[in-house]
Amino acid sequence: MSLETDAVIEFDKSHVWHPFTQMADWIRPEHKPLVLTSGHGAWIEDSFGKRYLDGNSSIWTNIHGHNHPVLNRAICRQLERVAHTSFLGFTNPVAAELAGRLTRLLPGSGLTKVFYSDDGSTAIEVAIKMTVQYFLQTDRPHKVRFISFENAYHGDTLGASSLCGISLFHDRFKTHQFPVTRISSVEALPSIDGSPIAGLVIEPMIQGAAGMRLWPAGTLKILRRWCDENAVLLIFDEVMTGFGRTGKIFACQHEEVFPEFLAVAKGLTGGYLPLAATLTTDRVFSAFLGAAQKTFYYGHSYCGNPLGCAAALANLEIFESEAVLEKLQPKIEHLAHRLQGLGKLSNVREIRRAGFIAGIDVGRSDGTPFDPGEQTGARICLAARRCKLLTRPIGDVIVLMLPLCATLEEIDHAVDAIGNAIEVVCTS
Repeated sequence: MSLETDAVIEFDKSHVWHPFTQMADWIRPEHKPLVLTSGHGAWIEDSFGKRYLDGNSSIWTNIHGHNHPVLNRAICRQLERVAHTSFLGFTNPVAAELAGRLTRLLPGSGLTKVFYSDDGSTAIEVAIKMTVQYFLQTDRPHKVRFISFENAYHGDTLGASSLCGISLFHDRFKTHQFPVTRISSVEALPSIDGSPIAGLVIEPMIQGAAGMRLWPAGTLKILRRWCDENAVLLIFDEVMTGFGRTGKIFACQHEEVFPEFLAVAKGLTGGYLPLAATLTTDRVFSAFLGAAQKTFYYGHSYCGNPLGCAAALANLEIFESEAVLEKLQPKIEHLAHRLQGLGKLSNVREIRRAGFIAGIDVGRSDGTPFDPGEQTGARICLAARRCKLLTRPIGDVIVLMLPLCATLEEIDHAVDAIGNAIEVVCTS
């Protein structure tokens, strides 16, 4: 029997520590958290039966909507067989099949090997550690540094956080991190000595936690050329952009540039279960073959989890059977058109969009930013909730990242809710 809403909130405030949350504000007696209990399609329902459009795809994970019958059936079928088996010294049918399917998503990329982990942060962690060990085992131990970009976000595990460029999240741990050179743009590369550089990491096409900031066209080609010239391994973090968000399965396909490592998570299982994968090449894989000390000693208890892999296979099946990418193109055009109208509001400074991902940057009507202490973005999202839209801001950037199943009417609902919320908060 489920708890009543008041009991849920009492237990939560007494015992739960939420991520990215100032808990002093959360546990205030007057704060009434939203208790989410169910979902269907692009909509989520709370404990009082109120429905909200899932405007950030449940923290950028959900692809095909909640309670999708194909995903549900796949997980239930696997559950009737076995929920979890060890991947250390064993394998299972769905993990093996999924690895084959993933490598076929990028023909000509050379990404032929798949290492499973749990989430986006660990997928990047795998890429970092493989990079360091690769150079140790190919007689280049001096290549130990990484290049990442300012305002980048690659996760919160210690290695992944080394690559991040958002000081608020990661600076306090910098004495325990990998050596990293941070740059703001590709123009800085010619001045960098590549000899000690082992890897370079980027979120292709768009930086997420930076406030949905787009890279100039051609960026990946420049990076690929510099890495080739300097014997540097290129790492693409497609944790957010993967699985259709930009209009293609992966963002790197827009430039047809491929890395040595491709990290995926979030939408890999359609947003249903924790599962991540790091794809790499035969060249990297070969450096780990031979003596026992060359083994990649890294792994998690739930690597290759059968339930997650079954969900991921169903996710890929839906992309094919429902022609998701083909149906997405007119939705992307419709979103772009509606956002043009939203951009006319006096408090909208800029709208940044890549495919079905959008960030609405709000500020004062004279173009200057709001004082961060005013928490305008958070107040706008709270006002949008009253218009039946759930999303979460990045500072004063309102993120709109709907599930790919959203209809044109649901896109309209989302944009209207954000527009109304901006006007209510910014003109009051």
